[in-house]
Amino acid sequence: MSVKGKKVGFVGAGNMGEALIRGLVESGAVPPDAILATDVRAERTRDLAKRFGIKALDDNVALVRSAEVVILAVKPQIMEPVLREIEPALTARPLLLSIAAGVPTAKIRAVLGAYPRLIRVMPNTPALVLEGVTALARGPGLDADDLDTAREIFAAVGRVVVVEETLMDAVTGLSGSGPAYVAIVIEALADGGVRVGLDRATAMTLATRTVLGAARLLSDTGMHPGALKDMVASPGGTTIAGVAALEEGGLRTTLIRAVERATERSRELGRGPA
Repeated sequence: MSVKGKKVGFVGAGNMGEALIRGLVESGAVPPDAILATDVRAERTRDLAKRFGIKALDDNVALVRSAEVVILAVKPQIMEPVLREIEPALTARPLLLSIAAGVPTAKIRAVLGAYPRLIRVMPNTPALVLEGVTALARGPGLDADDLDTAREIFAAVGRVVVVEETLMDAVTGLSGSGPAYVAIVIEALADGGVRVGLDRATAMTLATRTVLGAARLLSDTGMHPGALKDMVASPGGTTIAGVAALEEGGLRTTLIRAVERATERSRELGRGPA
């Protein structure tokens, strides 16, 4: 099953829903008139319809009955009532893709029963500029090409990896929360630039483009990060002095701990109230 020729529905049209809609339309993967969207804010879907040419609906049940692929893009705390609302409309067995952070497929199946065509998805916010990375967790009972369909949809906003669902909390701790870690690093680099005399705008440009360029270099070449560090750090030079300061401050250990703690918090949220 390819997404081409299929109607794709978004139950929830927030920032991530908009990113996916934009990616699907701009990549040509799905024509605008084959994309349906609902949201609790009617003005939100009307705005998306005006900007992207998609169809705005007011009824989740009508959307689910019309779409072959349904992306559940609602907040985790309202997932259960939304599932109960749409359950009677699932008779045609659309492929369900859940991007609700911290909601395991077991919780969805507790409402829907042994629904066979369900994939849990963890995208991240750089999808807003079509530079995201998305993890897919396959579930039991999928049709033969369902995973490929999900890959095709999320490839429209960046890279896609497939992991076991037991690793989705780790994905959340790394790539889901990771943009915040990188933002702090960029802000700190810019602050450092200001401290040594650069104006704020110039320091921010240098910091953001340095991080972006280094990440692109590693991604495109497959170079190990240590090799890039060694390439820049000449004996007795400025870079190795800066690297020594990072090691003194425990940056490496702190980032590892950030991923660990965010992963554990994701597990706690997935378990729900004690």
